[in-house]
Amino acid sequence: MTTNASTDSSAAAAAFPELPPLQRVHVLVFGDLMLDRYWHGPAQRISQEAPVPVVAVERVVDRPGGAANVALNVAALGARCTLVGVVGDDAAGVALRQTLAAAGVECEFVTAADYATPLKIRVVSGQQILRADFEQSVPAAAAQRALDAALRLAGAGVDALVIEDYDKGTVAAAGELIAACGAPVVVDPKTKPLTAYAGATVVKPNVEEAGRWLDAPADDQALATLRAEHDVGALVITRGAQGMLVADAAGALSIPARRVDVFDVTGAGDTVAACLGTVLAAGLDVRAAARLANLAGSVVVAKEGTATVSAPELRALMRAEARVDRGLLRRERLLAAISEARARGEVIVFTNGCFDILHAGHVGYLEEARELGDRLVVALNTDASVRRLKGEGRPVNPLDRRAQVIGALAAVDWVVAFDEDTPESLLEALRPDVLVKGGDYTPAEVVGAGIVEAYGGAVRVLSLVPDVSTSGLIDRLRDG
Repeated sequence: MTTNASTDSSAAAAAFPELPPLQRVHVLVFGDLMLDRYWHGPAQRISQEAPVPVVAVERVVDRPGGAANVALNVAALGARCTLVGVVGDDAAGVALRQTLAAAGVECEFVTAADYATPLKIRVVSGQQILRADFEQSVPAAAAQRALDAALRLAGAGVDALVIEDYDKGTVAAAGELIAACGAPVVVDPKTKPLTAYAGATVVKPNVEEAGRWLDAPADDQALATLRAEHDVGALVITRGAQGMLVADAAGALSIPARRVDVFDVTGAGDTVAACLGTVLAAGLDVRAAARLANLAGSVVVAKEGTATVSAPELRALMRAEARVDRGLLRRERLLAAISEARARGEVIVFTNGCFDILHAGHVGYLEEARELGDRLVVALNTDASVRRLKGEGRPVNPLDRRAQVIGALAAVDWVVAFDEDTPESLLEALRPDVLVKGGDYTPAEVVGAGIVEAYGGAVRVLSLVPDVSTSGLIDRLRDG
């Protein structure tokens, strides 16, 4: 699928929105339930009966699948989740209910005596060797009872509704449920026409599913027409290694995939749907929700089988991804990053130095500086600048190595170089909120203090660890 969508590739696009508290969010999940069963074991010989491996099954693992996996992902994010669907009066249905209840999911199941809970068996020996599906269509009467339960819960008030439609028969009247829900509705479709989901806030097809709805290339106009004709708020199209395509009222936006070693894509779409619904329920907009869902999907494809991502996992990854600019930045890129940080209300702290040989004094000083704001910029003298200030033989470490070491510190957000003897021109361009220096200075003696104070910024002098200095270390090394 090709599109002329803008690409969300800037570093600040990687500066994800804050993940809000999700404990008070209530998400209703409605759709087709199934159980994924994994048979694990070594395959050390070929069968004499046919040219196939013989797997000696040593371990059996049951995991919720379909809408049940969506519910499990909602609960893993920390939100309250109620799940409505149909199961059979069988062991698979009991296993689903027990696993979900243990994870905190509130199960509103319809049990149909004339129906078997769908079961997917995967044989795994290092990798998936075989999948066997046992399934049948959901009886119409059971599907109606499930819809009635979902309508009752939606009418009582939920913060979001996720409809997981695997075309097994549970989702026979999606439009009626969408119309009854006064909260954001996310639909994960299969083969039904888009008309079936009119009124939804977000419909999340994959590339193949979206392709069936489009009669033309997926440009802005085609996607806008598709949304308008079917009364859909936004399309979030998952594209595997190409990431996501978001089509909403503002146009089309391409969100690149995060680079990971893909282990198993099973259930990744369920995770994306769950994350979309949960963060929309918490008040984020569609594009912010899609960025987080894209990140969540990258977590589960690196895991085995149908998997989940927790809120702490997602927050940790958000923090890591927000720091994609580690290393030496050009001034233009740093100016853009600072502008975007300020738009989020973040306080910018600035310090500068040679940082030739990093020592404990530097680390403590930078950690203390970082506590004064939300982002810490460290400006490094270029090699020529260091040489002019310190004399021949310095720096010991060239600029790229100094930048790599400084940028690896948890306290440091951005590193930039300056070739002048002082960082005054850089301060005039960046206009940090706080200028920090360490040592025996008064604020008025700090180079650039007048520039910063003139536009209302603050100047702070921090202490350094005594008896620790780069020059002292070098002298001691030279003296043996």
